[in-house]
Amino acid sequence: MEPIRIFYFSDVLCIWAYIAQIRLNELKTTFQDKVEVEHHFVSVFGTAREKLENRWRERGGLTGYSNHVLNVAKKFDHITVHPDIWTKVTPPSSTSCHLFLHAIQLLETKGLVDRSAQIFEKAIWAFREAFFSELANIADRQVQFEIAEKLRLPIAAIQAQIDSGEAYAQLSKDFDLVKEHTVTVSPTLIFNEGRQRLNGNVGYRVIEANIRELLHNPPEEQSWC
Repeated sequence: MEPIRIFYFSDVLCIWAYIAQIRLNELKTTFQDKVEVEHHFVSVFGTAREKLENRWRERGGLTGYSNHVLNVAKKFDHITVHPDIWTKVTPPSSTSCHLFLHAIQLLETKGLVDRSAQIFEKAIWAFREAFFSELANIADRQVQFEIAEKLRLPIAAIQAQIDSGEAYAQLSKDFDLVKEHTVTVSPTLIFNEGRQRLNGNVGYRVIEANIRELLHNPPEEQSWC
């Protein structure tokens, strides 16, 4: 049986995606080669400062949103969030992060780094942790290079994927998939050939139940009920 393919859409600056990473890890540990998670990005924070200042204007602006994120984070002991999140440092956009991460993904695809090391997923987590825990402006290219260096990635090779336009092409594919599947929430899981989706802060047991149902009743054997 082919592994269940999961399209996982997220924004690297999204607190809920930061929280949800542990669920993805558990999913892969539990189901191993029975599931295949395919990462894509949705630009919820494409214009981060402008969006937050507008949407949170009546609720304290960036300070109000910061308090919201901190209150959310208190409920989860597996993550660390800096007390000055979003106020002391406000990345202008997640888009540059997504572009850089796709450049890293291309290194993996082309075999320029060890594929078994799952460096693309490690880089996504490193970016999230750098922002939420260390308050790094991960939209800044120099900061992105610093994160890549910590992961011992070849900087020149990453830059080459961006300069060639290939990383932009991967990001454009994400834009197309977001439109195709009408994704507006981070994170969003889409599986069963687009017939099923889970949006936002969905608990692990709910995700697991959906996967087990598909394993028990593969698409070609679906019943009327």
